Order: sequence, then C-alpha cells, then structure tokens
Amino acid sequence: MTGLRYVYAVCHPFGTPLQAQLSGVAGDPPRTLVHHGLVAVVSHVPEADFSEEPLRAHLEDLDWLSATARAHQGVIDALTTVTTPLPLRLGTVFRDDSGVRMMIEAREEDFRRTLDRLEGKVEWGVKVYAETDPEASTGPPPAEPAKAASGRDYLRRRRMQTRAREDMWQQAEAFATRLHERLSAYAADSRLHAPQNAVLSGAAGRNVLNAAYLVPRSDSEEFVELVDRTKDDASGMRVELTGPWAAYSFAEAEDTGETAEAGKAGEAGGAEEARGAGRAAGSAEPSAGSAEEET
Repeated sequence: MTGLRYVYAVCHPFGTPLQAQLSGVAGDPPRTLVHHGLVAVVSHVPEADFSEEPLRAHLEDLDWLSATARAHQGVIDALTTVTTPLPLRLGTVFRDDSGVRMMIEAREEDFRRTLDRLEGKVEWGVKVYAETDPEASTGPPPAEPAKAASGRDYLRRRRMQTRAREDMWQQAEAFATRLHERLSAYAADSRLHAPQNAVLSGAAGRNVLNAAYLVPRSDSEEFVELVDRTKDDASGMRVELTGPWAAYSFAEAEDTGETAEAGKAGEAGGAEEARGAGRAAGSAEPSAGSAEEET
C-alpha cells in the first residue's frame, strides 16, 4: 500500500502480536518496522490528508482531530497491553520507511534511555475536585435566608460566605497536597499538571489536583486500592482515577525535562480527550518528525 508513514510509538521488540482487527489512523492496520533493535509501530496514511498543508488545515477541524486522535489512542492502548510503548505525538508522519529509520537512528540514544526508564510501568491519573458551593455536599439546599435587616448585616453575611468558601478551598488544597504526597511516595515517579479549566473540561467542581503517577504494572492493583481508600476521607470532594495509560506524562527527555512542545498544535483539550485527543496530541518524547518537518 502506498502513502505516508504514520508513526504511533517506538518500543522494545515484543513477541505478542497486535489484535488482528485493530484499525489505525485512516483505517489502515498498524504494523511494526524494526530498525537497530527498536520497533516503530506505523501505518499508511493518505498524502492528501497528511502532507504538510492538508494536515495543518485538519488540525483546525475538531471533529477530524478527535476521530484521528481516537484512532491514534486505540493503537497506543493496544500496545500498552503487550509492551511498554513510547508514544509519539499526534501527526508524526514520514515520507516512507527510510524516513522512519532515519528518525530512529537520530534519536536512538534518547529512545533507549526513556524506554528503559519506563519499562514495565504504566501511568495512572488522579484528579480531585472540590464542590464550588460549601453547602453542595451537605444534603438538601438550605432554606432561603431572611432578608438582611441592614446594609451592615448584608456585608456581614457576605464576609461569612466568603470566609466559608476560602476555608473550603484551603481544606481541599490541603487534602490534595496530602494525597499527592502519599501517592508520590508509592509511585516510581509523579507529575503535577495544571488544574483543568472547568469551562473547557465540563467537569463539575474546582479541580484542585491534576496529577499523573508512574507505577509498576505489578503494583497497580495496590495503587488503585490506595486511591480508593482515600475517598473515605474526601468529604465534599470528588476523587477520580483514570488509567492505566501509556506513560505520556513521563515520556520527556530525561536529561532536559522538556516535552515535545511542537506537538501541542494538535491538542483538542484534556487528558482524557486525547487519550481521547489531548495528551496524545501534545506529549511524546522524543517526537522526531511531524508531517510539517518530514514530508
């Protein structure tokens, strides 16, 4: 089949075949390309959609982007069940197999170092949300308060409400800090991401913790139980656990701490949306060539 080469991930060699019915980006089944003892997982994509100019236009189309990111993530998820993949950013495309081989040779040392660091580990995401209203988690809404007798009384009530909200945020942030410290001590590594914007994420409440934890597969069951036990201490808060994922948050170059920022042009928002569509588009190390660079 002719077409450009879309690269999903780089891995150590693995013996278990991918699912026979697995479909990749643009509907083409992924295959493996072995070079210098590393495996690139690739599929063919049409030049009409994935060469530089069409791809740039498609990245502005959220429907196309979401569908492509879901297909991309489907391949990464399948790889995660059989090996430890190093996912590349959404839209990493080369002209042909030789371009993929050149990419492997150019970043071979980084690939090997990062794959060795991630071997046998998966990523778990934990978010903590606080209620936006201090009364929201205490049962039925309170009765309508009596009308303030004076302007002074009105201001006093407003100060009390403000103080109650501030106390709640402080308690929520203290809980999130304790939880992060506890989970980080258990995990092999952790990352704190910026809190999610409620308008963009659509999630209820205020996001006070948005973290990722790198956990050995063999310890994942205990990690999940640890998170579940903390929910009993989270009055007025919501603890959400997602995973296991490929280690997106930990796939940066270890020596620089930098992620592949260039890939963020393809983000469609949110960690789940791009495992789903966001993080697959924006993180990947060491992403060596997008369609803009290589085609």
